[in-house]
Amino acid sequence: MLARTIGVLWRLALLTVALTAALDFQHHRYDALVEALLGVQRDCPFISRLYSIGRSQQGRHLYVLELSDYPGVHELLEPEFKYIGNMHGNEVLGRELLIQLAQYLCEEYKRRNPRITSLIHKTRIHILPTMNPDGYEVAAEQGPEMNYYLSGRANARGVDLNRNFPDLHLAMQKLEGRNHHIALTDNWQQQVEVETFAVINWMQSYNFVLSANLHGGAVVANYPFDKAQAHVGRGNYRADVSSTPDHELFQKLARVYSYAHGWMHSGTNCGDYFPEGITNGASWYSLAKGMQDFNYLHTNCFEITLELSCQKFPPQSVLQREWYGNREALLAYIEEVHKGIKGMVFDENNNGIPDAVISVFGINHDVTTGSDGDYFRLLLPGKYIVTASAQGYESQAAHVSVNGNQSTRLDFRLVPKVVPSATTSAFPLQLNVTNRVPLRRVGPRAIGRRPPWEHPHQRLKQHGQ
Repeated sequence: MLARTIGVLWRLALLTVALTAALDFQHHRYDALVEALLGVQRDCPFISRLYSIGRSQQGRHLYVLELSDYPGVHELLEPEFKYIGNMHGNEVLGRELLIQLAQYLCEEYKRRNPRITSLIHKTRIHILPTMNPDGYEVAAEQGPEMNYYLSGRANARGVDLNRNFPDLHLAMQKLEGRNHHIALTDNWQQQVEVETFAVINWMQSYNFVLSANLHGGAVVANYPFDKAQAHVGRGNYRADVSSTPDHELFQKLARVYSYAHGWMHSGTNCGDYFPEGITNGASWYSLAKGMQDFNYLHTNCFEITLELSCQKFPPQSVLQREWYGNREALLAYIEEVHKGIKGMVFDENNNGIPDAVISVFGINHDVTTGSDGDYFRLLLPGKYIVTASAQGYESQAAHVSVNGNQSTRLDFRLVPKVVPSATTSAFPLQLNVTNRVPLRRVGPRAIGRRPPWEHPHQRLKQHGQ
């Protein structure tokens, strides 16, 4: 028995050593980062795709590594997820963690790890390790010991990219009834940096459902809104919050990461105190033109900001410890994309309706369907009334119960609105007489009956790729 136990422990030790060797616990300059991403694509060619969403001010590619069982393809009802790192060039831990995450997913998929296999098969994961490669090179020239707070933080033109997204709060206040997908001004492209422009185009090209933006300088999970209703200065946690209509859901998402993290949930890191290791952005300090608020107001995506290290540029010697502190949290957070409800919005011919609006009674924030008619709406467990509506169609409402384990499927079939003809409106009495019996007998069976069908499993290429 003892010999068997020792044998098991020895095999586990060898597996741990092999996995550790497969991960890259070092700082990556631009060329090394590209080589690491290409290495994942080479080792796992059937589940990975490397693509660029644009270039930085100095011409470096903004590379994204996609991991999915059908890379390059949006599969109906399979949610899109993204991680973004290194938005501030001198906050480097997120950059390294995302490289390690990509390597880990590849290695564990090859080992047929059931959890990772399920994640890859059911999710389309997009990883952007660095949004600010130019700033990183400035910070890396100085290294961890000599790096100052602002050295390399901004892009090559000296602009803080997390203060560079269009401020949609002002636009939202002027709109009556509009609570999502707030439009950008005609000249928005001239007001943002090339890195910001590339990321916004990326957001508009994929129907992302959930996201996180990795930073450094504290250890806390930060959720929207970042912008306060009234001006407040930077400081310790305060009771005032700038809440979204999905405030409790965002709190839950932040807790998922915090409690799965090795030490974030303690709340006492870096000389700060954040209860449960989470904070509303504006409760910490108010920030205008930030990326997580932009995600919520302009797209279907729910994003939080993860501050992951006290040191903005931690030494290489701590990267392995930081990986093991964040690994479970990185995986658990991705799995949250499979909560709430999802489904299709069809027309009378079983075609998906794009841009249909999905509304949840009591939550003043809608989402829309993608180009093929599928939608995803993150929700807490509970009972809801959900309505689907689209221009030219009658709205349809349904009751749904949501559990905390997996998403609930809820499809809608919309029928076109009937526009009264001039002839009908001229003879209202004749219409009333002729409709008395036939519509009561035949109409409900003909209109309300749902024809038998089974939607085929489709894999359609994402528009614009």
